[in-house]
Amino acid sequence: MTDAPTPLSEHLAAWSPEPLLETAILDPAQADRLAAALDLDEHRTAGDELPIPWHWVYFPDWPATADLGDDGHPAEGHFLPPIPHRRRMFAGSTIDSAAPLRLGVETTKRSEITGITDKLGRSGAMLFVTVRSQYFQNDDLCLVEDQNIVYRSDANTGARTARDDTPLAAGTAPWSTEPAPSSRTLFRYSALTSNSHRIHYDHPYATGVEGYPDLVVHGPLLATYLADLARTASGRPLRRLQFRLTRPLFLGDRFRVEGEPAGEDVALRIVSGDGTEHVTATGALR
Repeated sequence: MTDAPTPLSEHLAAWSPEPLLETAILDPAQADRLAAALDLDEHRTAGDELPIPWHWVYFPDWPATADLGDDGHPAEGHFLPPIPHRRRMFAGSTIDSAAPLRLGVETTKRSEITGITDKLGRSGAMLFVTVRSQYFQNDDLCLVEDQNIVYRSDANTGARTARDDTPLAAGTAPWSTEPAPSSRTLFRYSALTSNSHRIHYDHPYATGVEGYPDLVVHGPLLATYLADLARTASGRPLRRLQFRLTRPLFLGDRFRVEGEPAGEDVALRIVSGDGTEHVTATGALR
C-alpha cells in the first residue's frame, strides 16, 4: 500500500503574502501593439475602452534576468507559493467588468490571494491558488479578475501532452474563426504579457526538456481569441468572461474558435480534431 501524497499546503505555514498595490497609466500604444500582434486592424486612443481581457498586457512583472529560473519563470515572486520544484499552470479565470477600463487613465491594481486549495489528481498532489486583482480608475472599481493557478511539485521532465493529429472536423457554430498563430505571434505575445516561460518561444527547451511536441500556445492568448470573437461577432463589448483551460494547444495545431449567442450571454469554446475541447467559456455582453 502506497502512502498518500503530502498536501502541498504543508509547505505554506509561514507564507502569507500581503496584498500588492500597483499604479500605472494605461498607454494606448500598448493596446495597439497587442492588436498588431494579433493582426487586428484596430487602433485606440486615450479615452477609448479597453476590451476584456486586454488588461493582461499592462502592469508587467519584469524581474531581473538573474532572478529567473531555468524554465524562464521568476524563481521567486510575491504570489508564488514556496513549494519544492514548483511548476505553474494557468487554469482559468473569471473577469467581471462593472465599467470599462479607459485608456490613458491612471489605474490602480490591487491584487491578493483569496483562496488556496489542495487537490489530488491522477498525476499527484496539486495546489490551486486564486489571485484576485481589482482595477480602479478615478476611485471607481472597474474590473475584478479571479485568476486560478495550479501548482505542482515536480522535478521530473519528459513527455507530457501529445499532439492530436486528427484533422479538424467541420463546425456548425454561428460564430467561428480559425487563428493560426506563428512562432512570431507567440514570441510577441510573451513580450507583451511579460511571460518569459521558455515553453512559448524556446523550441529546444519546450521539446527537449519539457517533453512537449512543439511550442505551447499561451492559455491567455486562447482566451483572448474567444473574447475577441464574441466582441466582434456580436458588435458589443463583454462585461463578463469566465473560462477554463482543459488541454494545451501547440504551434502548428489547427483549431477553431467557436461561439454562439444565448440571450445576453454567449457560449464559447476552442476545439481541435473531431471536437476535442481545449478551452470552454461563457460570457455576458454589455
